[in-house]
Formats: sequence, C-alpha cells, structure tokens
Amino acid sequence: MHHNVFTNTPTVPIDVKDRSVSDVLDGMLRTGFQGRKLAESVQAWHNMLKEENMTVLMGLSGAMVPAGMRRVISYMIRERMIDCLVSTGANLFHDCHEALGRKHYVGSHLANDEKLFEHGVDRIYDVFAVEDEFRVADNLIADFAEEIGEMSCSSREFMYLLGKELAKRGAPEDSIVVSAYRHNIPIFVPAISDSSIGIGLTIARRRGIKIEIDQIKDVDEITEIVEKSRKTGVVYVGGGVPKNFIQQTEVIASILGNDVGGHDYAIQYTSDSPHWGGLSGCTFDEAVSWGKIAAQAKKVQVFVDATIALPIVVHALHEKCRGMKRSAPIFKWEGTEELEIGFED
Repeated sequence: MHHNVFTNTPTVPIDVKDRSVSDVLDGMLRTGFQGRKLAESVQAWHNMLKEENMTVLMGLSGAMVPAGMRRVISYMIRERMIDCLVSTGANLFHDCHEALGRKHYVGSHLANDEKLFEHGVDRIYDVFAVEDEFRVADNLIADFAEEIGEMSCSSREFMYLLGKELAKRGAPEDSIVVSAYRHNIPIFVPAISDSSIGIGLTIARRRGIKIEIDQIKDVDEITEIVEKSRKTGVVYVGGGVPKNFIQQTEVIASILGNDVGGHDYAIQYTSDSPHWGGLSGCTFDEAVSWGKIAAQAKKVQVFVDATIALPIVVHALHEKCRGMKRSAPIFKWEGTEELEIGFED
C-alpha cells in the first residue's frame, strides 16, 4: 500500500456503544470536520489544565445565560477550569436576574412579537423574559450603587462588590457572579455600559450617585494578570468585545516592553466565519500575525453554536478532571494597585 507523509493516520469511524461523554469525544478525535474540532478542543483544554503555572482566561459573549448556560459557567469557576472571566454585561445581568430567583422562559422564535410587547414579554430568539422583572433588577443595581456611594473602580472591583451583595442576599452559588466572588475569580466587563448593569448605574447617576467604572483601569489590571502569569491559555465563547479585550493584553505588554510571547493555548467556539473580516470569526492563525497568539500555541477553533458545545465539552472535562488537583493561580490585589499571583500547591 502506498504511504507518504500525509497518510500516516487513518480516520476511525465512531462506534455506537454504552459509554461516557468523554469517551464519545475521544472517539471523535479520529473523525472529521467540526466533530473532530470539538474533540480536539476538549483535549487541548484538558492538557491546558494539567500544565503548571497556567492562567486560563475565558471570554464570554452572546446571550449564553438566557440560553441556560449559567450553571456550566459557574461550574467552571468553582472547579477552576477558568481563572479569569471577561464577559458582556448582559450575561452577568441575566445571571443576577436568575440569582434573585427570577426566570427566563421556554418560548418560541415563531411568536408574534407585537403580542409579546403588549404582554410585556421580551424575546431572545426562542427564550422569553418579563420586562418588568428586568426593571426590578435594573433598580436593584441602582439602589446598590446608592448604598456604595460615589466611587471610581474597575469593573472587576465593581463585580466583586456586586457578588458580595448577592451572596449577602442569599443568592445560590450556581450564580456566575456569586461563584466568582466566593472563589476569588476576577470578572472584567469591558463594555459594562452596554448592558442593563449600565442602565442601573445610569439610573443611579440621574439620582445624583456617580459611580465611575474606570475602563482603562480594567485594561491595566487584565494586562497585569497576563504579564505576571508564566503561561496563559484562552477560551472564547463567541467573539465580540471579550475576545479582543483578552487578545490585546499581549499587544499592550509588548508595547510596554514586557513581551510575553502570545497566549500558549487558544480555544474558540464560534458561529461566525472568517471571510467576513470580523474579529469574532477570525482565525487564531490571523492572531499570530498580531503577536496575540504564540505561533507554536495549541490552537483549536470550533465552528459551532456554543449552546451545543459548552454542555458537551464541560461534561467531558468534568469526567476527565475527576480527582485531578490543579495548581490554579491565586490573585492577590494588594490595596488596589499591585497584583501578585501565587499558585496553589
């Protein structure tokens, strides 16, 4: 039989049998297309978690919380599958909404939107929510801002205080914001004004309470995390602002003379395509040209709806990481200026 460098590894058709999720994904490693990519993403993430001195940053975009992903994200925080979260404000607002005992509802994308509006129901594709309940949460954030009083802080500091407040109100640990507060995982919200958290803070501002969310302090703090981490891995759910906010840390560090050489692992679950030229769909190979991702990094991009990928991937990691004690970074923010990173023994 004729062999060359290209034909060393045959594909292996996947068998159907009784087995675990992680075993199914292992079987998919020798299949093709996005199925193989999904399996490779699990393998890369598992390897990343086995590395010493590794800081894992996650970018979270899209309406993942209304779509039922909040317990998957909070599980990753509690189990230290991620060490830092960069999210849209909307995901965290929806998380607070559920942490306060309210719900999102199974709806339909075929509903009549004029009728929904008449009934005060908001639609996110096939998920419904009650507008008046959202407004309760908007006002809660405004009241909370009044309690804090005037201050200037990074979004990380604000989300920490909000997590503390929700925990005090008895919000359960399946909340992203509460689990991050309890496990000392920083949450950055680089576009916090573009969300209902921004709406709540605007209501407070109209009441005369000015809370300044210092977005440049955000940039500085997350760049410091990357500069002081020996190795970094990134996982992006969708793209948008969270993806570039994490990516640009490498460029900033390099401009400041602290070239850290690009992220060492890069995984992305996206439904965007590279050929439209947008950041959300652009490949990690393109990111290499900017110095954002190391050329030798393990790079896996899965073109998939994240609501399909996340439950499967995190179940597989849950099985693979059982009994594994990861050496996770511990962030110590001295005062508010200097960051120290230690690692658990």
